[in-house]
Amino acid sequence: MSELFYNAAPNATRAAPPIPKQRQYPTHKPQHVYLFGTCVVDLFYPQAGMDSIRLLEREGITVHFPQGQSCCGQPAYTSGYTNEAREVARVQLALFRQNWPLVVASGSCAGMIRHHYHELFKDEPVTLRLVDTLAERTYELAEFLLNVCKVNLQDQGAPLKVALHTSCSARREMNTHLHGRALLAQLKGVQRVEHDHESECCGFGGTFSVRMPDISGAMVADKIRALQESGAAQLVTADCGCLMNINGALEKQKAVLRGQHLASFIWQRTGGTQ
Repeated sequence: MSELFYNAAPNATRAAPPIPKQRQYPTHKPQHVYLFGTCVVDLFYPQAGMDSIRLLEREGITVHFPQGQSCCGQPAYTSGYTNEAREVARVQLALFRQNWPLVVASGSCAGMIRHHYHELFKDEPVTLRLVDTLAERTYELAEFLLNVCKVNLQDQGAPLKVALHTSCSARREMNTHLHGRALLAQLKGVQRVEHDHESECCGFGGTFSVRMPDISGAMVADKIRALQESGAAQLVTADCGCLMNINGALEKQKAVLRGQHLASFIWQRTGGTQ
């Protein structure tokens, strides 16, 4: 749930978003991973979480889902409420103690853990060591499937044109647009179509859409207009906050086009059954 515009609390400061660096991936698939499902997946798109688990299990990996997980803290952090975000993050840290990869079903939430938890805990040296270790083993789902599992997807669906939406922060912090494109390219019946405004925010931005509804509404209107003009029959994205916002705007317009989480789309295209 990325924030494009900050409406921060007084005296709040923010470091510039980091530029993703080339990372070294494990040479072998792990036997165990944690899944961080995110609050939006948990509350609004549980199917995306279940399909994420199915995709990982199909790779022979045991998936652990600590029941105490909730929000990564990003909405509070990007609104300037650093103390509150730190306490939310602290609860999550306690849940992922084993040295297993943490796979996140959202690029923006993965970016929060991988890049911004360090800033939250920079004044707590003991906790910071735990934070930095967790950051190094945090992966967005598509990134993990592509570069760690090295999946070879066998498409079983009918020919279909799709548009890929990558949330603004996930794109810049986690390169989700590259990972999503690479996975879709493995599906022989899927044609990914380009659309204007692909790199731009959909207007959700977590709390931004609540604080600035008129601006948010204008942004999502531009987004869905470009999607409809692209000729795509379906939208695919790896961020459920964006999915909720875009699908809501499409539904309000009574448009035929709808979006689906990337995990569910891949699971269904490759022979998965619900």
